[in-house]
Amino acid sequence: MRLASDFVATVAASWDELLSGEELAYATEVPAREARLVPIPEGLNPRVQEALRAQGIAAVYGHQADAFESASRGEHLVVATGTASGKTLAFNLPVLDALAAEPKLRALYLYPTKALAQDQARALASYRVPRLRPAIYDGDTETERRWQIRKWANVILTNPDMLHVGVLPHHDRWGDVLQNLRYVVVDEAHVYRGVFGSHVANVLRRLRRAAAIYGAEPQFLLASATIANPGELARSLLGVETTVIGDDAAPRAARTIAFWNPPVLDEELQLRASALGEGSRLLADLVQRGLRTICFAKSRKSAELIHRFAAERVGPELAERLSPYRAGYTPAQRRDIERRLVEGELLGVTATDALELGIDIGLLDCAISVGFPGTVASLRQQWGRAGRRVKGLAVLVASEDALDQFFMREPEALMDRRVEAAILDHANPRVLDGHVRSAAFEAPLDERDTAFLGPEALERAEALVETGDLQRTKAGYVWAGRDYPAARFSLRSTTPDAFSVVDVATGSVLGVVERERAYSTVHEGAIYLHLGESYRVLELDLEARTALVEPFSSDYYTQPKKETTTAIERAELTERRLGMEVSFGTVSVTEQVVAYQKKGIRDQATLELVALELPETTFETEAVWYLPEPWMLEGLEAIERLLGSLHAAEHAMIALLPLWAMCDRWDIGGLSTNIHFQTGRPTVFIYDGHAGGVGIARRGFDQLEGWIADTERLLAGCPCESGCPSCVQSPKCGNLNEFLDKAGALTLLRRMLTARTA
Repeated sequence: MRLASDFVATVAASWDELLSGEELAYATEVPAREARLVPIPEGLNPRVQEALRAQGIAAVYGHQADAFESASRGEHLVVATGTASGKTLAFNLPVLDALAAEPKLRALYLYPTKALAQDQARALASYRVPRLRPAIYDGDTETERRWQIRKWANVILTNPDMLHVGVLPHHDRWGDVLQNLRYVVVDEAHVYRGVFGSHVANVLRRLRRAAAIYGAEPQFLLASATIANPGELARSLLGVETTVIGDDAAPRAARTIAFWNPPVLDEELQLRASALGEGSRLLADLVQRGLRTICFAKSRKSAELIHRFAAERVGPELAERLSPYRAGYTPAQRRDIERRLVEGELLGVTATDALELGIDIGLLDCAISVGFPGTVASLRQQWGRAGRRVKGLAVLVASEDALDQFFMREPEALMDRRVEAAILDHANPRVLDGHVRSAAFEAPLDERDTAFLGPEALERAEALVETGDLQRTKAGYVWAGRDYPAARFSLRSTTPDAFSVVDVATGSVLGVVERERAYSTVHEGAIYLHLGESYRVLELDLEARTALVEPFSSDYYTQPKKETTTAIERAELTERRLGMEVSFGTVSVTEQVVAYQKKGIRDQATLELVALELPETTFETEAVWYLPEPWMLEGLEAIERLLGSLHAAEHAMIALLPLWAMCDRWDIGGLSTNIHFQTGRPTVFIYDGHAGGVGIARRGFDQLEGWIADTERLLAGCPCESGCPSCVQSPKCGNLNEFLDKAGALTLLRRMLTARTA
């Protein structure tokens, strides 16, 4: 008989021989954790208890029982525990309990992706609880089935976009659902951050208001990956206090964690071998050892390339047991891949973050992340796919990006770091106005609605009377238009006049781009990435607000050259921090794209500079800015040195800010100047790249000391001489990375930190 410990040792030995050589930047062992099991709650409906036991569930994790007890007390709650910790059962228990006792009650489940809704529908059906009637209601639902679902389903699975545009504006059709709405489940709540989260917060508040109109006050059950601020996020999304269930009682297998840095090919330029190539090599080596492995990539194209490279390495027979998994496949194709994974037919899968979320794909031995996925929370989600029952292996393969290389040199900065805080701002007027119009269409808006929509909504309603969008009546503010306003705007943008990106080959709309970002991302000739696929912009129609694109395959990308000015509108906070004046407030950013550069993907060589004639854009947003003291700039006063030092510090800080706020560096903008026309001194601005701001700059202001310290470590640890893509060069620099002085930036940052301890 083979003991489990022998099996674990064999599995670990099979990858130990791989984890060697100069590429291995770091390795550590994470110990196993035992489960904390408790009896199935006695108060749970007997039918549900019976259904659980029929599935072999004789006890539940402590946090699942805590969630049930909290829900039984009538509390809103957020379950924030690790990957594979049973969050689904935690929120299903109170729902199943309520519906088993009273099948006429309704529950609404909200998911950010259709795949998750499909997965949950299967899970609910598997309980076989009598009189449970789940159904999916989304954009793919046939028209003739929609009224049937509204009539008979008591668990309706949908997404925030459908709730926004398909349910709330037509709430009269949903009267029975809203009147009997007992629970609203919001899964993967950490996804709802930034612009999207700010919109979803307003949609959820409109849902609470609509339910109240029909006499219902549903409880909200949220589930989130482990984040720094689950209670704050839930309160921002809902506008009500919630109980945080965060004591993870699920078991965790032991895990080996390895950081893998592709070898340096050019010492002077610090160019490294392809992360995709290294990821495919590790994937091939692991599956050849019989280890079931998932490899995460940051784009569809990357996932496909890693799969192809790995298949070529393992030979035709084993290649049949490899598969890519990404958005763009048909539902049937995705279900087939998921089935083959669960049943063990597949040994290796390359995936985009579609599989990072909570889809059940069975037990895996190894998880490889090619490139840091942007947040510590996402990385832990990906790593959590490996070693759920026996010892697992988790690998981070670094790209040349500044954050990735920072972690290779400073592994504890990643291993010891708390997960980020998810931030949003539902009261951003550019977000809120569309929802105030929508709420006024759904029912007259008055003072009583501040309990749902917040006091800011009534202030905006008064302003919208002035624009003619709303009318003031005895019943309250009402919509003055003929159409329904929810259809006018997307949940993915802060501006209503966004540009649509249209594929000329199919006529389909690939996405929307805010006006203030359109000129730099979808100008004529730009290479536009959508879900990892490349498209070339053929035409940007300013009047029709449309960018026409075609599929594109080449070895270059584009980078816009911009002229930017920043004006301080008002400083809300000014403090003495790190020995200098630091402010947070509102700025107006004026940009004009004047040209774009074609750059080679492999060697970063400049291929061509193409002039453009585009209008200026101006938008207000939130920013943090600081004024270095003269002594901090001593020895850096020469104009080119000064500009380069400030510029390099700005770039490096932007690269590190995603560690403190759950955002992407593409959500952040910056400007550095040797003399600002308002401050009269050298000034560095870092601002939210979305009109109105969504809290990113405020997070930077609050965490300034840690942020600056991380940035200093990034620059100090990079082995390049004068700056490279791993430290101060930015793929989104409007000045095409001209005037960058790494040494000067490091001097400046160190002097700031010295002032902190002085």
